[in-house]
Amino acid sequence: MDLLQLLILLVIAGICGAVAELIVGFSPPGLQVMLVSIIVGVIGAFIGGWIAGTFGLPPITEIRVGNIRLNLLYTILGSTLLLVILQALRSGRQWFSIKR
Repeated sequence: MDLLQLLILLVIAGICGAVAELIVGFSPPGLQVMLVSIIVGVIGAFIGGWIAGTFGLPPITEIRVGNIRLNLLYTILGSTLLLVILQALRSGRQWFSIKR
């Protein structure tokens, strides 16, 4: 994999992370927006790929960059799941508490 392919994958991961942030309503503060989106997208790609492989889901929206395949739908789903879990952990017990 050369530098151009890596940059293309990071841009795609950043877009998928930004879509997941829009779905969840997560907005990082300040100038960190793009960096956080890329990190969320990369981690979401691993989570989504693992879930798809575990359940034997077929590739639906697959993009190939060099010899690496990236499934956009599973990347967005993995990123969304990651952000939901992070928001639940950040909110602490308030998110899981039962109101009386």
